[in-house]
Amino acid sequence: MTNRTFAIIKPDATRNANTGLIYDRILKANFKILAAKLVKMSKKQAEGFYDIHRGKPFFKELTDFMSSDICMVLALEKDNAVSEWRKTIGATNPADAEAGTIRKDFATSLGENAVHGSDSDENAQKEIAFFFTESELIANL
Repeated sequence: MTNRTFAIIKPDATRNANTGLIYDRILKANFKILAAKLVKMSKKQAEGFYDIHRGKPFFKELTDFMSSDICMVLALEKDNAVSEWRKTIGATNPADAEAGTIRKDFATSLGENAVHGSDSDENAQKEIAFFFTESELIANL
């Protein structure tokens, strides 16, 4: 079933000039890119996006990091998009990620792991809506 997922190319990857290489991986994995834009999240935006993690020990570090520099946010489409994207990016901890995954190849640490991926269809819808209006999504061109 074709569905959507949400991705972020995080500040560590943009700082390390890996945005284009990761974008290329997305295309080579046969995802349709419905929308993409560069953003510089404010601290408040980062806190809103990661609100699900509020109260956890890593929340401040995560939101400081995500608001530290430019990110690329993307809405992606493919059959089983959430699980396929998570396979493409690899384990959260790059030390545990399989060879050839984005995190294995581009992440610098557990905290700075190059990309974000939605963990469920429901969260993908919420995360896409956080950054994009429905009219910004390119469908069926």
